[in-house]
Amino acid sequence: MKTYPLPVRLADLLEGRKVESDRLEFKEGWNPPAIFRTVCAFANDFHNYGGGYIILGVGEADGLPVLPPLGVPQGQLDKIQKELLQYSNLIQPPYFPVLGVEEVAGKAVPVLWCPGGQTRPYKVPKDVTVREKDYAYYIRRYSNSVVAKDGELRELMSLTATVPFDDRICHEAVLEDLRLPLIRSYLREVKSGLLTAAGKIPFPNLCRQMAIAAGGDEYLKPRNVGLLFFNDAPEKYFPYAQIDVVHLPQGAAGDRIEEHVFKGPLDHQLRGALRHLRSEVVKERITKVPDRAEATHVFSYPYEALEEALVNAVYHRGYDVREPIEVRVNPNSVEILSYPGPDPSIRAEALKGERILSRRYRNRRIGEFLKELDLAEGRFTGIPKIREAMRKNGSPPPAFETDEGRTFFGAELLIHPAFAKAHDEAHDEAHDGAPGELNETERRIIVMLQGGARSVPDIAGELGYKSRGGHLKKALDRLDRLGLVSLTIPHKPRSKNQKRQLTARGRRLLESQPSEGE
Repeated sequence: MKTYPLPVRLADLLEGRKVESDRLEFKEGWNPPAIFRTVCAFANDFHNYGGGYIILGVGEADGLPVLPPLGVPQGQLDKIQKELLQYSNLIQPPYFPVLGVEEVAGKAVPVLWCPGGQTRPYKVPKDVTVREKDYAYYIRRYSNSVVAKDGELRELMSLTATVPFDDRICHEAVLEDLRLPLIRSYLREVKSGLLTAAGKIPFPNLCRQMAIAAGGDEYLKPRNVGLLFFNDAPEKYFPYAQIDVVHLPQGAAGDRIEEHVFKGPLDHQLRGALRHLRSEVVKERITKVPDRAEATHVFSYPYEALEEALVNAVYHRGYDVREPIEVRVNPNSVEILSYPGPDPSIRAEALKGERILSRRYRNRRIGEFLKELDLAEGRFTGIPKIREAMRKNGSPPPAFETDEGRTFFGAELLIHPAFAKAHDEAHDEAHDGAPGELNETERRIIVMLQGGARSVPDIAGELGYKSRGGHLKKALDRLDRLGLVSLTIPHKPRSKNQKRQLTARGRRLLESQPSEGE
């Protein structure tokens, strides 16, 4: 069995970067029974986390590696390679981890990379060294490899031959659709040891080592994740694998729309969309405070929150769904919508909490590449990071939503109050006076909506309008721009179930108005 450069630098693994702790296992020495139980657990990848790494010659204390490493004597490396091949053949169906050896402080440190398998579930003897073999299915539970029992075993069996979409083979593509310049650029950016090998080994071998292609020599095909990151036009294979940034300066009901579409490899489109948001959406206001040397700095939206919300959308969207990620820049908010929604195991009310815990990840490989590029961090950190960034900026808390059928996931970031006030004041001067100065049609609409959301046909009928255009449309548009009325289904403006509802600002305005007869 040959050794290969690893997709992740050993230094990053030892320092706890790029890969979560429950995907790492440290072993002081070569102990086949325990090691192969963990190989089997990583191969089953019960939670679609992306498998894991077993690092030999490194002790562990309280879940952390003990450094400097003990290493493995050079004389044992041949034995490890032979037994690794021998015992890997005992895994059913066949599964072979990738062996890499790196040097740390003059010591040889072998690493077994065990990506999630393509033909799970896998089982292995509880002790591969004994004559009588007692097989069991293993999964990871936190940082331990345990036998899958009862409900977990039934759930594992239900995953038979079920591979996340991003890790499947794309039969419509050919190996040459993976672009070597893009691969080399990625390897250079993440400082991978594979960069040197990329120019020396056959291209099929490089793709296999990066696990972005699979199959025999006669039918070697790219995996979907390879095409998403290392093809110039992934939308050819995955329609609408893109990010649409839509500016709605007059609100969802307005006539003005400015659209910017970002395509290409996932990391390229993500960075392009983030650059656009930073330059066009994030605005800074500096205020000098009396009796203080430091001025206060606030932003319309904290960039960290926008970045985290968009990265999460790229990470967790379904690339087999023909819908783009949509970023809607409204007058007083930014909405980021992706399809489909979160796993059904996540309750809708959990979206209001600090963390969203998912039983299983939709894309196990995309997350790995984003983490390597420092575009994503560990699991479950997105929601807390967004909340904290908004809090530090003095912005209203973010809102997260989905529907009963989990068809979409939405993150809404509200503009900082200082910018909202400035926007409202400027808009009031330009559009028929202050919010309180409404014409008769506008006033009747918000009074009507006080009793609950209404559809446009209902509003038209109640007001005696035969047409939904003309004065009625003008009134609804202005109420929307003033932030007095909003859509009940903002992520689908043209939905047949769409209604108008009164906003908090609209209710405050009504409360401030004298009742008729006063």
